[in-house]
Amino acid sequence: MKEPVHIATGRTAKPDLQQLLREVALGDHEAFAAVYDAVAGSVLGVVRAVLRDRAQSEEVAQDVLVEVWRTAPRYRPERGTAVNWILTLAHRRAVDRVRSVEAAAARDTKAALLGHQPAYDEVTEQVETRLEQEQVRRCLRTLTELQRQSVTLAYYRGLTYREVAEALALPLGTVKTRLRDGLVRLRDCLGVTA
Repeated sequence: MKEPVHIATGRTAKPDLQQLLREVALGDHEAFAAVYDAVAGSVLGVVRAVLRDRAQSEEVAQDVLVEVWRTAPRYRPERGTAVNWILTLAHRRAVDRVRSVEAAAARDTKAALLGHQPAYDEVTEQVETRLEQEQVRRCLRTLTELQRQSVTLAYYRGLTYREVAEALALPLGTVKTRLRDGLVRLRDCLGVTA
């Protein structure tokens, strides 16, 4: 006697995702495989609609499914269906990726703009240098003759205190005092704060 043959009508019983998520929360690998098979296509579809990039969409979809495995204990049936919870995770993760990519692009643009140095303005530099030199000359004119000579020999010719004293035929202590007094007056004239 022949056994009857059953022909599938194309309809398969949908898995109870809510029950499967409870089992996934307990670490059941087979339940997770069933959840994965049931929702992977929908997750990829939601993510792809947001990202529009196939490679990124596949990566984010995989991340979402890993997140389902890790966070299954957080699913609360009273807040909505299991599939809606999973697709909400997928949408949020896709939006986060878009924001992350946009933020990275903005950071790169900002870094590029900050990294761009304006061309060296030689004329401005020369004008500023001349103004500073003129201000120093003007302030040097306010010093006594001995102070001006001492500062000039020490700072423009690079002589030591002892060499300045020998050049001016003065005692070393006198030269040090004149230099100190002259530098204090220059500082005040130039508006330098100590």
